[in-house]
Amino acid sequence: MIKVLKPGFYSSIQDVGRFGFQQYGVPSSGAMDQNAAALANGLLGNSENAAVLEITITGPTLQFNCVTKICLSGADVSPKLNNVPLTNNKLIKVNPNDVLSFGALQTGVRCYLAVSGGFQTERIMGSRSMYRGVTFHYVLKKHDELELNSVTIEAGEQNSRLRIQQSYLESAVLPAFKGPEFDLLSAVQQKQLLSTRFTISKDNNRMAYQLNEPLSNTLEAIITSVVLPGTVQLTPSGKLIILMRDCQTTGGYPRVLQLKESAINSLAQKFTGHEVSFQLNTQY
Repeated sequence: MIKVLKPGFYSSIQDVGRFGFQQYGVPSSGAMDQNAAALANGLLGNSENAAVLEITITGPTLQFNCVTKICLSGADVSPKLNNVPLTNNKLIKVNPNDVLSFGALQTGVRCYLAVSGGFQTERIMGSRSMYRGVTFHYVLKKHDELELNSVTIEAGEQNSRLRIQQSYLESAVLPAFKGPEFDLLSAVQQKQLLSTRFTISKDNNRMAYQLNEPLSNTLEAIITSVVLPGTVQLTPSGKLIILMRDCQTTGGYPRVLQLKESAINSLAQKFTGHEVSFQLNTQY
């Protein structure tokens, strides 16, 4: 078990997501950066769908009460175990009463903590992903206790670390496919969409990222249709909204682009003031 001494800014349990309930208006949720979550799980030998702790900007302070292994991936939030600095993408043994804490954000926005066997929190609709209105809590709270499986660490076992290519954490280019309404844009609008360097506004969260720079918009609203994480919507005012993991399941704004999965992971590591641009991908 892990006791939450401090919850951090926005820390939540996530897995690959909650699927099969979108027709009822239930978002898929799941880790914002699926690449980093999968990497941490993979290094531990966990299943791809093992639940991890998603840590946003400011990390929590956690006290362990059992022996286990952990791995951190994604953003660098200056982690420490018993005040000794740690590095990401490394297997680390944890003992009872060890305290994991975090400091200043160095790169990225979201860090993922995986534990051996995954976090054993409540599974609802086939997923442990926290979401307001579906799970009892949607973020960690002080004094929460997180269930996990204690493991046996063999004598002489060595920690290992893998060098990982993580340029996507800082990449400003978001590969995308044409959205269903892309071809309704004029040639001028299409060029503006694909040549502008947009700035992420203060309105960004697990549901959606809004961009500051407007795009000239003459399109009419569409009949409410299916949207997905990564759908780029164009509002009547010309603002662009990029839907993320906790997005609604339908929308009435024109869908001008659909981000590749890799682009969603990259965008999940961006925050207010960061710049991004779209790169059209014609290979399906």
